Amino acid sequence: MKITVNGTEHDVTAEADTPLLWVLRDELGLMGTKYGCGIAQCGACTVHLDGFAARACQQPIGSLEGADVVTIEGLAGDGDTLHPVQQAWVETQVAQCGYCQSGQIMQAASLLADDPAPSDATIDATMSGNLCRCGTNVRIRQAIRLAADKMGA
Repeated sequence: MKITVNGTEHDVTAEADTPLLWVLRDELGLMGTKYGCGIAQCGACTVHLDGFAARACQQPIGSLEGADVVTIEGLAGDGDTLHPVQQAWVETQVAQCGYCQSGQIMQAASLLADDPAPSDATIDATMSGNLCRCGTNVRIRQAIRLAADKMGA
């Protein structure tokens, strides 16, 4: 089957019930999407599917033929610059251990694509499904606000 990941079409040979997460990591070598819980509760594996945030650990590859997948590696597009959310993450020094951050960034980018000027309540509600064991939630909210400003909200 064929899927497009970060703008490049790939022939995927995995079994139809293989989660997208493992295809990204094991077959395509894209290690930015992390395994966290395996049950779509932590958000570490968040990617964009056809423009919307989705948990890669629960997306069987057989259901994704023709889908457009964007991972943290492809978020900025051209690869030479950072996406505004990634820039804001660096400037706000969000990451501590960093394990959840690719999923956090992908969720935040999806939020801002849908709502370019979210309220704190919207940010908190949207990001609550992405767990950060280090407790950087306040900095995550600050980074999303900064990214919104960078994006012209």
